[in-house]
Amino acid sequence: MKYVKVLGIDIGGTSIKGIVIDDNGNILQTAKVDTEATLGREHIIENLKNIIEELLITDPDIKGIGIGTAGRVNTNTGEVVYATENLKDWQGLNLRKRMEHQFNLPVMVDNDANVALIGEHWIGAGKGLRDITMLTLGTGVGGANMLNGNIFRGENWSSGEWGHVVLIPNGCECNCGQSGCIEQYLSGNALVYFAEEATNRTYSSGIMVMEDYKNKRKEIISVVEEYVNRLSIVISNIYNGINPQSIIIGGGVIESKEIWWSLFTSTLMKSGLKIDVRPALLGNMAGSIGAAKLILEAI
Repeated sequence: MKYVKVLGIDIGGTSIKGIVIDDNGNILQTAKVDTEATLGREHIIENLKNIIEELLITDPDIKGIGIGTAGRVNTNTGEVVYATENLKDWQGLNLRKRMEHQFNLPVMVDNDANVALIGEHWIGAGKGLRDITMLTLGTGVGGANMLNGNIFRGENWSSGEWGHVVLIPNGCECNCGQSGCIEQYLSGNALVYFAEEATNRTYSSGIMVMEDYKNKRKEIISVVEEYVNRLSIVISNIYNGINPQSIIIGGGVIESKEIWWSLFTSTLMKSGLKIDVRPALLGNMAGSIGAAKLILEAI
């Protein structure tokens, strides 16, 4: 039996990840480049083109390209209708048209958290479930909602934008224009910020912060405990508001889950709610896998 092969691309604030995958979920090739987001739209697009070209050379029998990107995306047209400066000048870009013209292949584009949930639902932590909420803790904070097996994108393509729900009124300023957004407290960048503030030392990532927590650095213990407490509040609010079968937590912070997950689950239990919370199983491949599933369904 010959399988259909497609590309799945995940454009994040730090890196662009790509895979060749077939319709049976077998990953055949992978590639990764730095996003270099601060250099602007055209530079990001050039990096995107490079990774797609690299994968097409290794396997030319590709039937389509699925792309997940930060920002709110009109999946009907492929336009990024809203984006923060995490991806500089990204708002207004019609990524679908640009890539279809460049590669002469069908292209589908969606929000990065949506495709991450599609991936986890296909072959990951959400397999077999129909009502799922996902929270992604990475460079920023994203999210997605699946109802009855379908992604719910909302009237203005902003369903699941948990990162820009206010957690702390009049709190830290957010690049979306609000203050106190979840993203300013639960993203990897936020974890680094609060750790540096507490220790007066430099951290390159949230994973390094978690390593210091593991090593029982005094100032970091309180930082991580506060982080986990806030995460528990957010998860409880999502559960009370939507009541999904399961809430999946993904993104870069989940890579160090063996350090902080037990603290989180014990903190969450204090809410008295019986919430099925699962770590994402596909790691940083979830977005690429889900983007591939998006184009597979389209073609």
